[in-house]
Amino acid sequence: MSTVTIRDVARRADVSVASASRALNNHSNVTAKTRERVLAAARALDYVPHLGARSLSRGRSNTIGVVLPDLFGEFFSEIIRGIDYAAHRRGLQLLLSNMHGSAEETEIAIRAMRGRVDGLLVMSPQIDAEFLGRSLPKGLPAIVMNAAADGIHPTIAIDNLAGARDAVAHLLAQGCKRIVHIAGPRGNADADARRAGFVEAAGKAGIVIDGDFSEASGIAAARRILADHRDVDGVFAANDMTAVACMATLAEGGIRAPVDVAIIGFDGVPIAQYVTPALSTMALNLAELGERAVERLIAATENPEAPPSTEMMTPQLVIRASSRRHA
Repeated sequence: MSTVTIRDVARRADVSVASASRALNNHSNVTAKTRERVLAAARALDYVPHLGARSLSRGRSNTIGVVLPDLFGEFFSEIIRGIDYAAHRRGLQLLLSNMHGSAEETEIAIRAMRGRVDGLLVMSPQIDAEFLGRSLPKGLPAIVMNAAADGIHPTIAIDNLAGARDAVAHLLAQGCKRIVHIAGPRGNADADARRAGFVEAAGKAGIVIDGDFSEASGIAAARRILADHRDVDGVFAANDMTAVACMATLAEGGIRAPVDVAIIGFDGVPIAQYVTPALSTMALNLAELGERAVERLIAATENPEAPPSTEMMTPQLVIRASSRRHA
């Protein structure tokens, strides 16, 4: 069987070789229509970049590919820390890429790693299982993190529903009667599950304010509480950084935690314990999540015929001063 070249991709997409190369390497000077034609052609031909083909001819690369939605912030840095620790222990190198939650950029990042890595770790809470099953290279071991199981690849996921229910149960136990949830972005698997768990547990006591996991959304939610919901006495934020920003903004408006409002976040990033008051959270050992992903990838490499399974990580309630009203 002859090797598919970039010329074959360009011919099928009816573009020049230069345009095909720019599209596959995600250059900005390519129209969305052209990029989609080139990607479709590459998928249809199962194209592997030439550099990757050279790597394959040399055998194992001792490199793990890691594709994340972002590379900034404590959440991702803690996961990368765990991945790096586990990889270093085994003499493996890391090849990192981010895709900003975009399906198109995810496909480009995955395709760029083909042939260069021995396996992939892909965190894609905003990408559906069907897309992942279609985009991840056949025959290359991969672990899917924080996404719906595709039935093909092993998955590590967070039990966000249980975590959200426990967060609300804690606020209710602290005597909260009117609870706001500052939600994460719609379409994000983690955020959607945390929102669903909140709605289920809070019932009529709950109010949902849309957010996007950012500090800015925490500030905006706090301003809305100050303007329209002064009766709120509990806040469950979809992540810790949103919770910290909300708590600080509420304090500026005269609503203090935990006296006036009990506040809890989600994720357990290190900074949460050092703010004032220290933030309660549904904590995950994010570094451990990264380590487990590497361990499972190595297992998948050694036993590629093993059936895919889903491993759930359960968040643990960590009560600190921000929500502690009662013992």
